[in-house]
Amino acid sequence: ADDSGDEEPASQSDKSELHGPLKTLSSKLEDLSTCNELIAKHGAALQRSLSELENLRLPADSGEKIKAVNERATLFRITSNAMINACRDFLDLAESHSRKWQRLLQHEREQRIRLEETIEQLAKQHNSLERACRGAPGLAAGSRTSAGSVQSAKGEASDEDEETEYFDAMEDAPAFITVTADPKHHRRSGSNLSGASEGHPEDWNLEDSVFESSNQSSYNESTGKDLLPRKRRRTRIPDKPNYSLNLWSIMKNCIGKELSKIPMPVNFNEPLSMLQRLTEDLEYHELLDKAVKCESSTEQMCFVAAFSVSSYSTTVHRTAKPFNPLLGETFELDRLEELGFRSLCEQVSHHPPAAAHHVYSRRGWTLWQEITIASKFRGKYLSIMPLGAIHLEFHSSGNHYVWRKVTSTVHNIIVGKLWIDQSGEIEIVNHKSKDKCQLKFTPYSYFSRDVPRKVTGVVSDADGKAHYVMSGTWDERMECSKIVHSSHGSTSTEGKQKTVYQTLPPKVLWRKYPLPDNAENMYFFSELALTLNEPEERVAPTDSRLRPDQRLMESGRWDEANVEKQRLEEKQRAVRRRREAEAVEALEEGKDYEGYIPLWFERKVDAVTGELICVYKGGYWEAKDRQDWSVCPDIF
Repeated sequence: ADDSGDEEPASQSDKSELHGPLKTLSSKLEDLSTCNELIAKHGAALQRSLSELENLRLPADSGEKIKAVNERATLFRITSNAMINACRDFLDLAESHSRKWQRLLQHEREQRIRLEETIEQLAKQHNSLERACRGAPGLAAGSRTSAGSVQSAKGEASDEDEETEYFDAMEDAPAFITVTADPKHHRRSGSNLSGASEGHPEDWNLEDSVFESSNQSSYNESTGKDLLPRKRRRTRIPDKPNYSLNLWSIMKNCIGKELSKIPMPVNFNEPLSMLQRLTEDLEYHELLDKAVKCESSTEQMCFVAAFSVSSYSTTVHRTAKPFNPLLGETFELDRLEELGFRSLCEQVSHHPPAAAHHVYSRRGWTLWQEITIASKFRGKYLSIMPLGAIHLEFHSSGNHYVWRKVTSTVHNIIVGKLWIDQSGEIEIVNHKSKDKCQLKFTPYSYFSRDVPRKVTGVVSDADGKAHYVMSGTWDERMECSKIVHSSHGSTSTEGKQKTVYQTLPPKVLWRKYPLPDNAENMYFFSELALTLNEPEERVAPTDSRLRPDQRLMESGRWDEANVEKQRLEEKQRAVRRRREAEAVEALEEGKDYEGYIPLWFERKVDAVTGELICVYKGGYWEAKDRQDWSVCPDIF
């Protein structure tokens, strides 16, 4: 195709792109030709004049000078002609190659369009195959039977597509190996809960001090849930409508962009805001209630570690995007009388999106955090990076724990079944006792022999001595095993020496609650998540429960929800433009402009981390008691 010179550009716009520069070059060449003609004309006149001077009887030295000037004028005219000829040759060359360049450009454009259409068609075919598979029970059952062995070893590996991006198998050996101690040498006591090891100065009393406390009446030991009378709350929401939407048609223009800045229809959302998702971290709050009763700080660290892992259990099937909160939006969860805690979230920044969270429990602990969500769409997967520290303080002991969240990754954005993974490391530090817990979230690998979604870790004291081994998965359960002996084992291929921990039999600290019936048609919401958007009286007018687009989506009225979402986003943009204008005006007048000031939180330097974070300044629950919401802006 590159050799055929008769092909014309594909479109009128391409022709204009081609002929525009050529027309300019031709115009400049005409100007050069005109100048050349003038140079030639005046040069010839100059030569004639010099020739006439040569014929005059002048002194010998003058004749020689005139002859030299005549030669220089001749050379100047020859050089001008050569320059014009070179310019004409360049224009001819540009014209001869322009069609070839245009064909190459057009070929690249067609290839890009063809690739987009192919990927779009693949996505449509995959969706059709999924629907066909769901509509053929016998085929689906047969597929499950034939893939049973793979699923048992690899979790949901059989659901993955050939195009799925997998992490490479972890080449480096684990930092430690756990070996269960011989029961003959470390007999457990008669109680199933005490588990004390005879002959050891440090008894295995993790559950002695926690599960067998005198205050058992308010807990169900089998589930760890509270038995106090509770308000009856809803157990289901309207089923998710089966609306089809081409994800690729929206996401193909979003590669490399910050997700919070991409306008997305509600079809990709779930009917909860990011503030409500943040509150879901409290689903297993009873782990902290039990941690209050621990006598040892290292035992307490085990429960805090289990709590930090439990917050990810709700994400395993939750691939939909929560609503981005509007600036000044709040969400309260008042369970003080039922569960002993009350929680408040506020959106304190919009770009970058940041939410402040404060939880007080009358059972002896307080939790606070400011989380900023950074996210990037990378074509095949979406990375979500929570930034900010989580603080937890126990009232009686003063133990102050700090940790940060790991990265979440949503895979198969374009083609295949969406699935989510957690990877990275969490370091939990008790800033009073200097105890530490290192947790490692192993990224999923199709070729790994490890259990999918594996989490491992070690709890050590201020001197670096290991006391407990943590193990489990972030979607099911966490166990801890008391270390009775440690030794150095073999050296790995990379020269790292493994530590071998001899432990007592593990004890389960946390186990995920089963999902409600019909959860797959209710966005895979947990029992707590189903109640978060339930309408409640006396909440602030900025509460997420009152957000109209989110309420419409929950009701299944997605078209109306999209219209309402656009209205709210435009309203927020208008407020931001007004605030920017006020900032410019204040700058011109030489005044300070503080910008947006959160209602219920204030920025302070954290004494532990040294970071500037938003902490609860008080006043919300008092305003709720008075029903005085005069300070709240009209954001909905």
